[in-house]
Amino acid sequence: MPEWLVEHGIGERRYALVEKGEIVETRVLLDGVIAAGTALRARLKQVGPPTIADLGAYEFLLPKGAPGLTEGMVITIEVSREAIPGVEPWKRPLAHVVEGDCRNPELPEGETLLFPSPDDRLGQAGWWDLIEEARSGIVAFEGGELRVSVTPAMTLIDVDGILPPLDLAISGAQAAARAIRRHGIGGSIGIDLPTIGGKLDRQAVGDAIDAVLPKPFERTAMNGFGFLQIVRPRRHASLFELAHDRAAFEARTLLRRAAFEGPGARRLVAHPAVIKGLQQRNDWLERLAEQLGGAVSLRVDPALPISGGYAEKA
Repeated sequence: MPEWLVEHGIGERRYALVEKGEIVETRVLLDGVIAAGTALRARLKQVGPPTIADLGAYEFLLPKGAPGLTEGMVITIEVSREAIPGVEPWKRPLAHVVEGDCRNPELPEGETLLFPSPDDRLGQAGWWDLIEEARSGIVAFEGGELRVSVTPAMTLIDVDGILPPLDLAISGAQAAARAIRRHGIGGSIGIDLPTIGGKLDRQAVGDAIDAVLPKPFERTAMNGFGFLQIVRPRRHASLFELAHDRAAFEARTLLRRAAFEGPGARRLVAHPAVIKGLQQRNDWLERLAEQLGGAVSLRVDPALPISGGYAEKA
């Protein structure tokens, strides 16, 4: 049976659906981000267009407007899309006006893991492979690979490999569907597959996606140029979008790695951009120090790639 594992890490909460020892779906909620599905009170700052609700530290766009309401009113809104970091940091999160009381979002429920713990349950299920896919944009499958690119308009997935065209198209479509679910990709998604002839063959490619990717989603048929589009609800950032905010992404990854290296004082060694980000988050370093039972210090190494940070004994 699939089981959700929940890990309250430093800077983020991680939700991973594990089936047969492998992560098949993920959800990462950054600290300070108001989760989609949350209903809360806000002040109607501006009646559109654009319509804006103000929460103090946050502003939400209300694409559906606020009919019958006036500026300055305190209203209840429900978050429909969280802030998306990286590619479009200027975009506000989205919400809509609702009636009723404030409420918490419905997040995945499952076993809450001790963090850190003697055994890395998420790591054993492939968490580190998932992180490498997110940072590199490359997802390998037997006979080929996916190259995932995040753009303001959509997430693009290019399929390439050494298999015959039809085999590559079907295997690539299945791999793309798995990656969409594993990395929590939402919104508009374009998949560029090998060009194949024949309506039945192209239909088989679409069927391969339908068999792997859970609803809800809509998709087009594969056209004669090998392109297929999928649209899924976009309520939060995918792992690929989180990885676009590279310094913060690598800082949180380094903190998780350091937490599993055993007790004692540690020195975090990393690229200057990662160290700068950590210096601005003393609360993260204090939490790590509490978990390790020893002081945490920092050292800059300009020779390291941004993803090459590590922890050493201090």
